[in-house]
Amino acid sequence: MLIWLQGEMQFYLPHEILIATWGDFDDGKILYDVISPLAGVRSHTANTETLTPLLLQLYRRWTDFKKCPYTMKVGESGFLLEKIELQCKLGHALKSMRCAMVHGMRDERHGVECLYVVFSTRPDYSPADRVTVGAILPYVDSALRQVSHLPNQAPAQALLGTEVPDVCLKPSHDLSTREAEIMFWVALGKTNPEIGCILNISEFTVKNHLQRVFKKLDVSNRAQAVAKFRELCE
Repeated sequence: MLIWLQGEMQFYLPHEILIATWGDFDDGKILYDVISPLAGVRSHTANTETLTPLLLQLYRRWTDFKKCPYTMKVGESGFLLEKIELQCKLGHALKSMRCAMVHGMRDERHGVECLYVVFSTRPDYSPADRVTVGAILPYVDSALRQVSHLPNQAPAQALLGTEVPDVCLKPSHDLSTREAEIMFWVALGKTNPEIGCILNISEFTVKNHLQRVFKKLDVSNRAQAVAKFRELCE
């Protein structure tokens, strides 16, 4: 991912630091990835307590701009939070950045948003750059969604306020532990993408598991599967 972003992508989206952030922006419960070739500027070394307010501020400004790409330039001062130092290598790197561009992606079907912020040492981004980021961000977003959570990041279910349950079924059932977990969420009305997010697996994997579940339960749709699954629950 880093090689791709720092390679030909620099022609379309020049930057030294890219931060992708997602989660519940209204409640301030967000996660982020920091991607940069700069030494020590990494997700696990960032100061969450000071970086999160900055990202939330940029998100609110994005909504104020009707969720269109916008740019910022700060000159020699670099990027800092009011009265707060970012005491980490990312914070020191942000001091050397001179401009930033912000845009986000929203999955309308599932109500999920991801905000992307690129920082650069160049004087400013141009109006043409704002048009470009709107065109290429879907590709960046799709690529980054294939990257697994880092060990220090909270799992998706922590953001959703739920935990994967221990599903107790009657001894006669033939479902695997994963299949039972998936059926638990199906019974709660979750979609395949939502289940994939909760269990940290792909939507395609969820679909494959459900196909095996349908076969084991001898059903042809989700409603029938839920009915039989409930019969199996102790």
